[in-house]
Amino acid sequence: MRRTRKSPLSALLARLAALVALVVLGALCPSAAQAAEEPGTQATGLHISDGRLVEGNGNDFVMRGVNHAHTWYPNELGSLADIKAQGANTVRVVLADGHRWTANTASDVADVIAQCKANRLICVLEVHDTTGYGEDSAAGTLDQAADYWIGLKDVLAGQENYIVINIGNEPWGNTDPAGWTAPTIAAIQKLRNAGFEHTIMVDAPNWGQDWQQVMRTNAQSVYAADTTGNLIFSIHMYSVFDTAAEITDYLDAFVSAKLPILIGEFGGPADQWGDPDEDTMMATAEQLDIGYLAWSWSGNTDPILDLVLNFDPAQMTSWGKRIFNGANGIAQTAKEATVFGGGSGDTQAPTAPGTPTASAVTASSANLSWTASTDNVGVAGYDVVRVGGGTETKVAASTANSVTVTGLTANTAYSFAVYARDAAGNRSARSATVSVTTADTPAGSCSVGYRVVGEWQGGFQGEIAIRNTGTSAVSGWKLAFAFANGQTVSNMWGGTPAQSGGSVTVTPASYTNTIPAGGSVTVGFIGSKGATNTAPAAFTLNGAACVNG
Repeated sequence: MRRTRKSPLSALLARLAALVALVVLGALCPSAAQAAEEPGTQATGLHISDGRLVEGNGNDFVMRGVNHAHTWYPNELGSLADIKAQGANTVRVVLADGHRWTANTASDVADVIAQCKANRLICVLEVHDTTGYGEDSAAGTLDQAADYWIGLKDVLAGQENYIVINIGNEPWGNTDPAGWTAPTIAAIQKLRNAGFEHTIMVDAPNWGQDWQQVMRTNAQSVYAADTTGNLIFSIHMYSVFDTAAEITDYLDAFVSAKLPILIGEFGGPADQWGDPDEDTMMATAEQLDIGYLAWSWSGNTDPILDLVLNFDPAQMTSWGKRIFNGANGIAQTAKEATVFGGGSGDTQAPTAPGTPTASAVTASSANLSWTASTDNVGVAGYDVVRVGGGTETKVAASTANSVTVTGLTANTAYSFAVYARDAAGNRSARSATVSVTTADTPAGSCSVGYRVVGEWQGGFQGEIAIRNTGTSAVSGWKLAFAFANGQTVSNMWGGTPAQSGGSVTVTPASYTNTIPAGGSVTVGFIGSKGATNTAPAAFTLNGAACVNG
């Protein structure tokens, strides 16, 4: 259409008339005036309305998903496709701000968000460094966590439809849980003052379990302190709330008061946590129409999968089968966020990956790389399988066309192949195989430093620093030692424990698997004890004695 050029006077009069119209319209209907001013503005993202979490379009969104320990398993984002394939609509992703574990960078967090969106999952991002710490601690405070989120603002801005910010995990262990309220309010307000409009999630004190009812008592004042009203509370239900009456009483108190809440963590072996009633938790959450997020896809002591480093959904524990396929499980109750627009309609599989090539083969690991696949929509990730005869076993997943396979046995022949998959779950044909023979285990030398970080009645926190004093890297290590006073390990990070009587063996997590020459890794744990707590007298690494100190 041809447009005529207006005179300066007529253009000015037209602009004045439009301005008057906006003022009048704003007085009558402020929302309409705002829409007229900003015709391209999208709907508000995830937010709280009348005590409930809703999407930007106003539709209720009830989280049904699992936790993913990304900061400990950084190369396993490909498993988000498996989580989605089981029916989840949400994943809570473990991150670190650098005060206890290596900080997740802005580019890494951006990749996490992209993979959540590619797999049509709402993403709850949480800082784990705050676990068990109060504001009087030099490490892991909520204020420091808030600074971490502010440092990521450029990555998080514009993602309000897709992410929720969980400021910090399980603050205030046994350290003044009554002091939770004021620092929680301060951290929330710090983010709001920095311009964050996202839904913010806050965890209860007492390791997230609120056994002193601090969050329940102070939730109203914390909620009122957030002027946006875009706040949701998270309770971690383990051994504290383990009967139907206790579960219902706690959750219903929030729902009745129109205070948003969900179960941010729950689950695990019944004999470990005092037989909590997870099925009642799921049933109550379904009845009250609130969210739940199970711990944990990979986990440390209570995983959904049998093999922690395998990430194979075909190897679910009984807990994993209950959380996904039980009567009130994810597969039966989850509804996908409407922001993803319903079914993709994509039925075209990616092309087969190129034949993998192996490099940097050690006694316990090998790097594999391959030519990337192509897809009409986009490749979401790759699954690496070990091939033996007519069987396959998934050993790794990656969002890139390379991965390091760990946990291999020295001087052993393996055959590996790769599949590609897209966000709709379509899987490619299998690549050709590559044969790999691992090296002999190096002799190496080591020293081990053991210390008790803190003690309380019946329990303690320990730390083990393992240093490689040899001239070559050590991968796929096994540390062995013995407790003399009946101590037991109940929770560990940086490694996976196995205990028989006083004898303990530790195998590495993915991020501690390799100890470079002259380098070290650190393993931390929570343990139980009696009246005495003597340190182990000796340590061996891959069967070789280590120097203490």
